[in-house]
Amino acid sequence: MFFSKILSCGLLPIRRNGGFFVFMYALLLMGYYFTAPKPELSDYYGEAWLEIFVDLYIVCILLALIPQKVRRWVRAVLYVLLYSTVIADVFCFVKFGSPITPTMLLLLGETNSKEAGEFVSTYLNFDLLSTNLGWIILLLIVHIIKSFVFRKTKWLRKWISFFAKYSFWGIIGAPVASIAVLALFIYGIVTTWDNKEAYHRLINRDNIGEVEHELTRHECRQHTAIHRLLFSINANRLASKQIVQLLEAKDDVKVDSCDYTSPNIVLIIGESYNRHHSQLYGYDVPTTPWQTKTARQGMLTPFSDVIAPWNLTSFVFKNIFSTHVVGQEGEWCDYPMFPQLFRAAGYHVTFITNQFLPKAKEAVYDFSGGFFLNHPELSRSMFDTRNTQTHQYDEALLKDYANLTTSSPRVLGDSVAESSHNLIIFHLYGQHVAYGSRYPKERHHFKSADYDSKRRELNKREKIHLASYDNATLYNDSVVSQIVRLFQDQDAIVLYLSDHGEQVFDDGGHVMCRQHNVTINKRIARNEYDIPFWIWCSPQYIKNHPDVVQAVKKAKDRPYMTDALPHLLLWLGGIHTPEYHSEYNILSDDYNTARKRIIKSYYDYDRIINK
Repeated sequence: MFFSKILSCGLLPIRRNGGFFVFMYALLLMGYYFTAPKPELSDYYGEAWLEIFVDLYIVCILLALIPQKVRRWVRAVLYVLLYSTVIADVFCFVKFGSPITPTMLLLLGETNSKEAGEFVSTYLNFDLLSTNLGWIILLLIVHIIKSFVFRKTKWLRKWISFFAKYSFWGIIGAPVASIAVLALFIYGIVTTWDNKEAYHRLINRDNIGEVEHELTRHECRQHTAIHRLLFSINANRLASKQIVQLLEAKDDVKVDSCDYTSPNIVLIIGESYNRHHSQLYGYDVPTTPWQTKTARQGMLTPFSDVIAPWNLTSFVFKNIFSTHVVGQEGEWCDYPMFPQLFRAAGYHVTFITNQFLPKAKEAVYDFSGGFFLNHPELSRSMFDTRNTQTHQYDEALLKDYANLTTSSPRVLGDSVAESSHNLIIFHLYGQHVAYGSRYPKERHHFKSADYDSKRRELNKREKIHLASYDNATLYNDSVVSQIVRLFQDQDAIVLYLSDHGEQVFDDGGHVMCRQHNVTINKRIARNEYDIPFWIWCSPQYIKNHPDVVQAVKKAKDRPYMTDALPHLLLWLGGIHTPEYHSEYNILSDDYNTARKRIIKSYYDYDRIINK
């Protein structure tokens, strides 16, 4: 009997918390499988059942160490926490197609009582019981009934206790089960340790950018609603810290005077555009017919040596919006954003984006890139006008702009047409993976067979992806041409750049998208950081500003990194501010061509390329 008790110690945590373990295991397991991706997808986590077992067993060990009277109350708190979190998680998945995300918590924090009431009346109804959420509610009801019956029947508890001590199960079965449980626990610890380490690193990053970078370097499966909730809370906490810094920087914005050199400045920001897939830059596939033709006419000037500071959209946006440049003291959020300076100078600033608008179903990458653009106070300080919805294809942004220029007072201010000095920013979805989804089917021009002779080293699947990327690039050329035509008859200058590049099976590599958890070599630097950058001037602008046009022609072959973009824009606007530094303005005679271009905050781009 003594040895039997010793061998049964592995069951002690579960025995003291039997109902808790059984129902919470069922709850968390159901919560995972009701919100999990399909098994055939790469982000499906087949060891979720095992890690949930390990997590609960550890919790039961801790509970077993607490006196019984206190333990009951602790379990009650855990019941409320776990049930409410899983119910919220599954509800979000049922209604929005996504479990809990940082953006959902952000939107929840900005919701007032009226909006909350409208939400409840709209979404909470008995139809939910016919979804997977109904199974969670059923489990809760069974749990309540079980707890009530078990508490009211002392004879049942005594009989179970007697059976556990003196039956065959208590003498022989319990030790065997105990050994099995301990073996499973040890196996689970070993098997899921990497994921636990990844989550620990993720939750201990110092800022939201590091969180995003950690996710690109190490896969981390947030296998329960609790893990997702804690991650979302932490992500919002980290974002809030940078928001505070940005608000302080906003209050320090200072503009001495403004010459309004360029009445209309248009900035087009593309996405995932490798310039080596641009016909404008010598690519042997006609992906940019409009840009190539316009460059030959002398109205569009391509810059030959421009790179991105990062290969992550959110990092790039922080760099190109902040007047901070790589190498300066402090962080990006310690400096004013360039749209704030334009607004302070008297420009009407419009922001039309097809990506960075707050959505419940939003990955942390979009949250990281958009939280400072979508914060109400910061947004008001940067933009007079902006769109309110995203679209499947970038062409729809033209309709958004048309609505903003023809309607009466907009979301954040007056219509664009009411101002004689405008800064207009278009943010496209461009060639973001998946490439085949970035353009309408009727715009499918290139086919995999077109690459049979050019790219014989690629297999069929790779040629299909390559054709889709080039089709997306061709569609992007069409969208950009339509944007530029809007300003054909105005005194306007248009700048185009991409946030970063993209690998599409280039330079002998069988790699698509971007590589993050690797040392940057020449192939990665060339394809993920080389970006297209060009400047177009309208006929009226060419006539009125020959000095600017001459400066553009003179600077087109200078080395440049887009973290310095605000200084170029401030000069084009004729804005005099302490934040402007001529050595970072590529069109200035003071431009520092010897400045090191440090990518990913560490690697010397030119040293890698010239090796």
